[in-house]
Amino acid sequence: MIGHLVIGQDGIMSTPAVSCVIRKLKAVGGIILTASHNPGGPNGDFGIKYNIASGGPAPEGITDKIFQISKSITEYHICPDLKVDISKIGKQTFNVDTFKPMTVEIVDSVEAYAEMLRGIFDFHALKGLVSGSNHIKVRLDAMHGVVGPYVKKIVCEELGAAADGAFNCVPKEDFGGHHPDPNLTYASDLVNAMKGGEYDLGAAFDGDGDRNMVLGKHGFFVNPSDSVAVIAANITCIPYFQKTGVKGLARSMPTSGALDNVAKALKMNLYETPTGWKFFGNLMDAGKLSLCGEESFGTGSDHIREKDGLWAVLAWMSILAHRKQSVEEIMKDHWNKFGRNFFTRYDYEEVDSDKANTMIKELEAKMFDKSFVGQKFSSGDKSYEVAVSDNFAYTDPVDGSVSKNQGLRIVFSDGSRIIFRLSGTGSAGATVRLYIDSYEKDPAKIYGDAQVMLKPLVEIALKISGLHEKTGRTGPTVIT
Repeated sequence: MIGHLVIGQDGIMSTPAVSCVIRKLKAVGGIILTASHNPGGPNGDFGIKYNIASGGPAPEGITDKIFQISKSITEYHICPDLKVDISKIGKQTFNVDTFKPMTVEIVDSVEAYAEMLRGIFDFHALKGLVSGSNHIKVRLDAMHGVVGPYVKKIVCEELGAAADGAFNCVPKEDFGGHHPDPNLTYASDLVNAMKGGEYDLGAAFDGDGDRNMVLGKHGFFVNPSDSVAVIAANITCIPYFQKTGVKGLARSMPTSGALDNVAKALKMNLYETPTGWKFFGNLMDAGKLSLCGEESFGTGSDHIREKDGLWAVLAWMSILAHRKQSVEEIMKDHWNKFGRNFFTRYDYEEVDSDKANTMIKELEAKMFDKSFVGQKFSSGDKSYEVAVSDNFAYTDPVDGSVSKNQGLRIVFSDGSRIIFRLSGTGSAGATVRLYIDSYEKDPAKIYGDAQVMLKPLVEIALKISGLHEKTGRTGPTVIT
């Protein structure tokens, strides 16, 4: 409705909750002011994100039009004297020249989202899991991001989990001076706490609440690529999918093939898309997709059109409640049944942009040389032969749109993959990402350490690309 703004109380609302509220109110769209999973505050990152009426990120067709229009703007008007009390729930009406009257509605940031989750999960079963007679002990770290109030109200107050297991739940504009990215590097406080063995389930959330990391007892790490695969394999534990059925599964191209193994075994459709939730949203709107995930700690379903950190953790809790096993037992059972995709991602952050672009261009030239396919590369006792070499392109099965140059892929004859991408939502320099994915079905090897198992492929990737030499970096900033 033109002239009607809806704002979360105190200006706080998670990205998943924004998607939820847009869909519930049938709004024309929403604007999210966010640093996402990057450092925030006066000296940190800040972004403006527009979500469309479906609740999902605006597709390129819309953002391109917005950009074109922005180039023709000659003036804009502001209302410096407009005073809105965003701490008070309710509607406030103002007379503004452009919109008479203009309504500003302040809503409870958590309630609409919590109501949605009650219709997705069995809250009675979840309550028994975290506060029943034989309850597990949970540690959740909101990393001083926006999801803190959601953890407090939904997990602690409603489900009954111990309040002293919820950490860093007061949102801060600079995230307490930390980097709110839920991975093994930046969520090290959670990782170290979990290693002590006091907690059975641990999770961390990013600045705007759409990313998550799941850990088991003693710090057992669930790779995000495995996380979405486990949820898919146990999807009937979630009442929502019992009602809707499963229309399809999807993952971003760099994400490991763990989800593919589940899709094949359960005879489900599987889509491989470029990185970016908008590609999943298009499939969801067309009724082709129910569950999806990205290796960058994003997991979600068609209940909204954004990845959803707390939803993913409640999905894991549903599986724990149903199977009555530990996180590690569930993960190892999964590998025994489907095999294991060993996966790692190396992030080289704040690399000089010119050096990063030159490295990628030279690598692409090498990969596209006719002699590259068929070449053999060795490291230690391992040898790999190049079967496919390309720059990933995606044709959307819904609207036929084509997205090119989505990542350099080297696929070997055994199915192992090396992927390079220039990416990142940060504002300083460039981020070079290196992904390694290799499948193993030998029961004697599936419990190995990912970094040890993938060391030969990492060495081959660095040799082929010359990444360290050409960027001036001696190693990655973050290893997942």
